[in-house]
Amino acid sequence: MREYLLTLCITAAVTYLLTGPVRKFAIVAGAMPEIRSRDVHREPTPRLGGIAMFFGLCAGLLVADKLTNLNEVFEKSNEPRALLSGAALIWLIGVLDDKFEIDALLKLGGQMIAAGVMVMQGLTILWLPVPTVGTVALTQWQGTLLTVALVVITINAVNFVDGLDGLAAGMVTIASAAFFMYTYRIWYSYGIEAAAPATLFATILMGMCLGFLPHNMHPARIFMGDSGSMLIGLVLAAGAISVTGQVDPDNLFGGSERSTVHQMVPVYIPLLMPLTIIAVPAADLVLAIVRRTWRGQSPFAADRGHLHHRLLEIGHSHSRAVLIMYFWSALIAFGALAYSVNSASMWIVLGIVFLSAIGLVLLLLPRFTPRAPRWAESFVPPRYRRRKAVAREVRPTAEEMARTDAAEPRTPVAAGAARFNGATAIGGRTRFLDRPGADGRASGPTTTASSAASSASSASSASSSASSPR
Repeated sequence: MREYLLTLCITAAVTYLLTGPVRKFAIVAGAMPEIRSRDVHREPTPRLGGIAMFFGLCAGLLVADKLTNLNEVFEKSNEPRALLSGAALIWLIGVLDDKFEIDALLKLGGQMIAAGVMVMQGLTILWLPVPTVGTVALTQWQGTLLTVALVVITINAVNFVDGLDGLAAGMVTIASAAFFMYTYRIWYSYGIEAAAPATLFATILMGMCLGFLPHNMHPARIFMGDSGSMLIGLVLAAGAISVTGQVDPDNLFGGSERSTVHQMVPVYIPLLMPLTIIAVPAADLVLAIVRRTWRGQSPFAADRGHLHHRLLEIGHSHSRAVLIMYFWSALIAFGALAYSVNSASMWIVLGIVFLSAIGLVLLLLPRFTPRAPRWAESFVPPRYRRRKAVAREVRPTAEEMARTDAAEPRTPVAAGAARFNGATAIGGRTRFLDRPGADGRASGPTTTASSAASSASSASSASSSASSPR
């Protein structure tokens, strides 16, 4: 455990220290895209945060390779090298997308190639634990297709959920923590060495996200971009593939396959745990595909219909929407973890139900915002205070202003006349309201002043033409 903690700390420190210089590099390189209609931030923010996260990944693997116990993972398995190869490829594709906005189909092809590279080096699903059936061995083609599909789905699920400051990094941190506890229990309690690579991947992934989070919390100073979201999605998928397809569930308990499956939930939890840690991002991904296809759009077309966008539309603040997403991710991931430890405990089920009810109340909180009594308003935040009626200034309508102008004609005065100053040459500035003009721009005092100046020039030209001989 000390070596895992050391690896986590080194990964987090390298990621944290490199994020600042990477931010300056992103600004110099011009990786600051303009604000799009679906974005929720108000100022252009640099991307390319995935560069720091990738070097954190490299540092974590390098440190683990030099440690006494974790070095056995590199000697007995080729999975860390397979992860590094696939991560490097998907990271390069993400960096190019952050800078040049490459096509979505090209990114999808790159994700499939990265998954194929990992499969070629041994990181693939060999068998699946199926309830009531037991362990089902897969052919080479079946394992390859299932591995590529799981990698692509996980990468895009994490990429889709990366829409608010600190959301993707925090949710992946929570998922990685639950996944680490599960794989460490398999490796340490049952002595299954095949679970060690997945435990190492979860540790490094936690360090990458924890090191990047201080720079990415609201208001974010830098975004991870596709170079970061696709990278952490691939690492998350690699850990799930390792523990799902490499660990034989019959080794967890004695007995036959069928009796093992019926005896305890941990036998088929390796199949469910990877799904629970990305349950919220995967649900967002499925809903986005259905929504866009129903509208006749491409499944890769961006919009503002994601779960975090809906939380903002309900009335949640930016920070509260992120915390609610954290809550549901932790509830699903750690709920599945607790159920795998002791599925016969009714207290675990009741606790999950109770926390789910709390989550529903938090989701609907803006609909039922309580108002504090008058005597307690000074002790509660402003959003819980009663709104006071503010007296609005009564301004004359356009018809009233026209009648006033007709009854009291005004003489235009030159802009340089005494006691007048430019735009206020023919009256007070408050008389002219800010209304949108014909071209959509607001016509404020400056526009009124130009109109007054043109009126003055027209009047002077008219008087000069009247006095000149025909």
